[in-house]
Amino acid sequence: MHRPFRPGIHIRRRRDLYLELFTNPVARQRRAGRLAAMALVHGRELIKEGALLLDVAESVEDFIRAEGGCVAFPVNIAINSVAAHYTPDHIDGARFERGDVVKLDVGVHDDGYIGDTALTLEVTTHKCDAMIKASREALGVAIEMMRPGVDLAMLGGRVQETIESYGYVPIRNLTGHSMERYSLHAGLSIPNVREHVEGRVKAGDLIAIEPFATDGAGKVDGTKKSNIYRLHKEISDLKGPARDLMKKVNAQFRTLPFSERWASRHVERPGPLLQKLVRERAISSYPILVDVKDGLVTQAEHTVLITQDGCEVLTKA
Repeated sequence: MHRPFRPGIHIRRRRDLYLELFTNPVARQRRAGRLAAMALVHGRELIKEGALLLDVAESVEDFIRAEGGCVAFPVNIAINSVAAHYTPDHIDGARFERGDVVKLDVGVHDDGYIGDTALTLEVTTHKCDAMIKASREALGVAIEMMRPGVDLAMLGGRVQETIESYGYVPIRNLTGHSMERYSLHAGLSIPNVREHVEGRVKAGDLIAIEPFATDGAGKVDGTKKSNIYRLHKEISDLKGPARDLMKKVNAQFRTLPFSERWASRHVERPGPLLQKLVRERAISSYPILVDVKDGLVTQAEHTVLITQDGCEVLTKA
């Protein structure tokens, strides 16, 4: 028998769907993951010989905002021996060149719930296809193993074996990481080599898995400061423009990373103010991480939600 239409029921259903999307942390995690995957695809299509790194970074971040998301960290564009923590500044004139091995790392958050994903591509040429495949397959192996209570040393060992089977080495001092609301690195490390790790993965954890492969040393070091910063703490006795910038950073980004590019929208010459905030220990600067023997580096990354018997990949395109 056909039931009569009752407006109140439909209004309640719409309200319940709204509450599910905007108050359920898992729904927010999934939304951030989906949007991060979309943004990564968008960025991949822009990376071409002669394109400006600045244009790609800005376009990906604008895409995230246009889709209703928030940028969880500045778009990282790490080229060749650079493994992580490079983003162009607001006047960067660097362009992608033929043969560049590019790591594009994108983060989105929805009310602090983060999706983090990355890929590697080679500009125009195909000399590093095997190394790109090595990090990508290592990611797949780690995802298959990821579940509550997994032996992380064994997982790291399997990542290492996969990368080494292609003739490359994993970067041992770069790891995946757990994430919490407004916290990109929440304490738990996911190794890329066989080594003991404190802590256990449990159901409900949000984990970024990111194997790195290289034909270099398998170790990175940071000697140059990047254009990426993070608020450490508010300093109460700061005054003038430095205090104003610190307040704006706290209001917009909280504890999530931000870039010199973003600060340039608030002040004409952000460099001196940012350095002052670093000296005062209000903010910290991320170092650009480079393989110590200048080897080429590839990366693959997904964010997964740990379930009762495995994991759900949130950043799959």
